[in-house]
Amino acid sequence: MSRLVFTVDTDEPKQLKNYLRGNCGVSAGLIRRLKATGGITLNGEAARTVDIVKNGDVIILEQNESCSIEPAEVLEVPVIFENDAVIVFDKPYGMPVHPSARHRNDTLANFFAARYPEMTFRVVNRLDKDTSGLCIAAKDAHSANILQSSVHKIYYAAVQGSTDVSGTIDAPIARMNDSIITRCVRADGRKAVTHYRKINEKNGFSLLEIELETGRTHQIRVHFSHLGYPLAGDDLYGGSREKITRQALHCGRMTFVCPLTKEKITVEAPLPADISELFGKEMT
Repeated sequence: MSRLVFTVDTDEPKQLKNYLRGNCGVSAGLIRRLKATGGITLNGEAARTVDIVKNGDVIILEQNESCSIEPAEVLEVPVIFENDAVIVFDKPYGMPVHPSARHRNDTLANFFAARYPEMTFRVVNRLDKDTSGLCIAAKDAHSANILQSSVHKIYYAAVQGSTDVSGTIDAPIARMNDSIITRCVRADGRKAVTHYRKINEKNGFSLLEIELETGRTHQIRVHFSHLGYPLAGDDLYGGSREKITRQALHCGRMTFVCPLTKEKITVEAPLPADISELFGKEMT
């Protein structure tokens, strides 16, 4: 069961539903679900969404949840940050985020289910199986709704060749014909914009710091392959696996607004060894 407590802070009385939407950021969908299950109380009594709330009143939202994902006690994933609303993982490469036919009990969701058996796994940013780094999950529906619009991510990628010092790639991305996985740059694709800055260059590789203006499937991998600088290890898009056996992509920095405190929080995950070693043992 998830439980949220709000103490009303308003200069003038408001309808409960309007206060929850406008002052607390609770989604209309969550309010409807709680209303249907009797999950809203006001000062300890069952409440209607049309009830009037005033300064100092206490609103409690409670939602019964069940987790159908199989818990995996043997998995270990570093936790970078955690409070009552969110948890941020440093996901290792090779680990999917969600279970699938080939990965039923070795995913981040299975690890979460073992850690929080009564909670629903609500991941906010999904990473490919072989992309490492920061992955944030909400512990309740309200927090997930708040985080959807507040998470900002910085990626790091090792690409083959010497790129410009910085640049912006504005090239539409579409699904490759006859493929459900592969993407390509094509005029009829969806708008995709990638900003990058080179922070190191050595051994025939450029290490880039990347910000996404849009979030298309495989956007970073497709854009740099299109420019002639495929990610090291990314054989799907032309990269060589001679020095690294997975796409050299890592979500290394994340900023988000905490749903509880409204504080802006920044977390970081160090570059994994397999990427840093492309540029020499001295990198950290």
